[in-house]
Amino acid sequence: MSLYAELHRHLGGSVVPRILWRYFHRSDSELAQRFPKYPEFEEFYTRPRNTLDEYLELHTLVESTQTAETLPYFIYRLIRGAYIFENLAYLELRYTPYLRTSEHLSQPERIDQMATIVDIVGKASRVPEYPIVTSQILCMHSRLPYEVNRAIVDLAAQKKEYVCAVDMAGGDAQISERLDEFVQLYKDARSLGVKTTGHLYETPSGCYPELLPHLMRIGHGIQIPLQYPELLPQLAQQNQCLEVCPTTYLKTGTLEDMRQLKLVFDRCFEAGVDIAICTDNAGLHNVRLPFEYENLLTLDIIDFEQLQACQEAAFRHAFAWPYSQRPASLLTGLLHPASTNVLAASS
Repeated sequence: MSLYAELHRHLGGSVVPRILWRYFHRSDSELAQRFPKYPEFEEFYTRPRNTLDEYLELHTLVESTQTAETLPYFIYRLIRGAYIFENLAYLELRYTPYLRTSEHLSQPERIDQMATIVDIVGKASRVPEYPIVTSQILCMHSRLPYEVNRAIVDLAAQKKEYVCAVDMAGGDAQISERLDEFVQLYKDARSLGVKTTGHLYETPSGCYPELLPHLMRIGHGIQIPLQYPELLPQLAQQNQCLEVCPTTYLKTGTLEDMRQLKLVFDRCFEAGVDIAICTDNAGLHNVRLPFEYENLLTLDIIDFEQLQACQEAAFRHAFAWPYSQRPASLLTGLLHPASTNVLAASS
């Protein structure tokens, strides 16, 4: 049993289609009527989209079901699958807490409720029988007002027991009009001791060099080696890691063929820039982390030595991994029931 670290997975996109469809039929009559048969729902849920914005609309389908009451249901199944089917030792879950609050509340009341959501996710992620070290990344959102995004940064600083970093999600084209605002939010996060990552350089329209100095990791970032390789030495010097999610770029129409990623890996390895291979939305894609590895190997995008380097980079750049490395001796501890309380406390 190998042990892996997953650094880029969205809470909404983590729900596998079968579990989501069953939830509809147990708890949501309207969505059950919309999707009466599972094969049709799986085809709708997992098919490629034409653009990133079209792809992101799918998240609203899941976000509407992930409430304070239902989050433990979804998270238990997420952790169980990640442990049994993906051999994860470490998992960072990212999401926008505001979008899990009650829609009938006012904006100030929803901001207040975000702390409860973070507590619920944190407690639900600690499953004794599946001892994965977990932490949360709270996502600011390019379509949410400044007051909400500022509250997300402050909440991350207040909830370090459960939260390891902040991110910026949403459509990347919307950032341009508010670039100064997001630069300042990232500066504020760093001043509060909060670690940072961000969806950046994923698509040609999402390239904002002004944000790069404020990020410790870069969510996706594939356009840097593809279109702006002159930035790679800067990333290497600053020890910034790319969170590359191979299947995503086919689902969003960003790339036509996964083989286009070979240039990404080749240029990053040559420049000394670390890459962590991630799933992004394992449920939405119906592709778990080991299959991302297998696809890259099968298509000769990377070799086994490079795969191992990426796997080690994921642990090295993990924001809340409680060990300096991934020691072989940890394997026995993770599989032994006595390790549960130790790892749960570490998360």
